[in-house]
Amino acid sequence: MSDTPLLEIRDLTKTFGSVQALTDVDFEVRSGEVMALVGDNGAGKSTLIKCIAGIHGYDSGEIIFDGKPVTINGPKDAVNLGIEVVYQDLALCDNLDVVQNMYLGREERDIFFRLKEPAMEQRTSETLKGLRVTTIQSIRQAVATLSGGQRQSVAVARAVMWNSKLVILDEPTAALGVAQTEQVLELVRRLAEQGLAVVLISHNLHDIFETATRITVLRLGRNVGVWERAACTQQEIVHAITAGVPTKVSGVAEVVV
Repeated sequence: MSDTPLLEIRDLTKTFGSVQALTDVDFEVRSGEVMALVGDNGAGKSTLIKCIAGIHGYDSGEIIFDGKPVTINGPKDAVNLGIEVVYQDLALCDNLDVVQNMYLGREERDIFFRLKEPAMEQRTSETLKGLRVTTIQSIRQAVATLSGGQRQSVAVARAVMWNSKLVILDEPTAALGVAQTEQVLELVRRLAEQGLAVVLISHNLHDIFETATRITVLRLGRNVGVWERAACTQQEIVHAITAGVPTKVSGVAEVVV
């Protein structure tokens, strides 16, 4: 794991009209680590990742990627940097097969505009094999026939197939069973082992403590702190989520509860 952040965000602020969604938020993630991003509903997690992904603009702040200040004006800018997001709905097409979903919108064609099916199949197989996804019987089976864990695996594999450096996973184990959840968590660990920076958003603290290297807590759109997963407890994180004191608000004393 690198000691230098791949992505560093400083003092990010975002408002929606009169609603202050994020206030002076700092955030970082390093290559080879799983950074968990946690907080209650309305804490600002989704807004932060959408600013990183270029879906939302931001009012002020600075984004540094791979050591250089960058401006992300849209999703294409984020993708060009190597940032991929796997949202909770996965954005998969049930009526298409695995290969077609992996290349959705990025199909390879020859000079006659015909699909390069063999090349696409080979790269799909290599990507799934590299992530040790072995439960999918055929890359030509429709996504509608896959289990929840297999569908999540396809979405993650699609994200890492395009020379990505940072993968953001939004609630990847939501609505999955025990076995499927472990399958996805193992996939998350493999991403970090391969040197990618991973941001994991989840309400499930068990999953967080199974996979994360560090944990960033947001509360009401502000930073509460960053914890080393190996040096804290779930109870400490729960307290930070529910009653943590923002790190950048002067004159605020911790409320004893």
